[in-house]
Amino acid sequence: MSHSSTSTAADSPAMAEVKIRRYVDEDNLVVKDIFSLGMHEQIPYFFLHILKQPHIQMLLVSVFCVLLAISRSLLLAMLGVTLLLAAGRQGICYMIYSYIQNSMHGDFSNIHQSYLEKPNSCFWVAESQGQVVGTVACCPAKQNEGCVELRRVSVKHSHRGQGIGKALCRTVADFAREQGCPAVVLYTSSIQINAQKLYEHMGYEKVREFARPELCSSITKVMVVKYMLDLQQPGN
Repeated sequence: MSHSSTSTAADSPAMAEVKIRRYVDEDNLVVKDIFSLGMHEQIPYFFLHILKQPHIQMLLVSVFCVLLAISRSLLLAMLGVTLLLAAGRQGICYMIYSYIQNSMHGDFSNIHQSYLEKPNSCFWVAESQGQVVGTVACCPAKQNEGCVELRRVSVKHSHRGQGIGKALCRTVADFAREQGCPAVVLYTSSIQINAQKLYEHMGYEKVREFARPELCSSITKVMVVKYMLDLQQPGN
């Protein structure tokens, strides 16, 4: 089944005609670029989220006061806090980079094998004027038997706000219905507010929030948010 469609997203009149089609190997490089750029765009949001945490603010104030008391120099105290902030941002960059690399060595290492050769799995791209501008995928949900998990949804920055993300989400929901799946689940992070708004607009309901067991999660306070779209509910 090719599962290709053309969408004009009636709720977004500014959007040019967009074709949603299955991934082909010629899309490989641009798909990876869209994913990588989208992840790098999360760095400032991640950094701002961490700076808002009370324990991080307390740490910065404590470091400033200690350095000021020891050096009796306002300049050195400010420099010390600035260096600490710079180190923190580099740490965030490293985490994002590591996630990208793990993805490239994981499902992105062979997209065709990961998504197009397995049941209840697929990978699509959104094409506008012959250019790939978005991606989405799905695979069987590990924690919800019989359901599919929406993954890898991303739209180029230059093409956001045009309804492409909604069209990609609809494609996964339609595919799941065709496979007889009762629901679609997805996981996102608590800092991806725009993504959460998109999913909620598409009828997804928040199921739960939880922290990953890694040490960095206890420091950053970035939660994983699970959403579910009940396909058996009227209107979905």
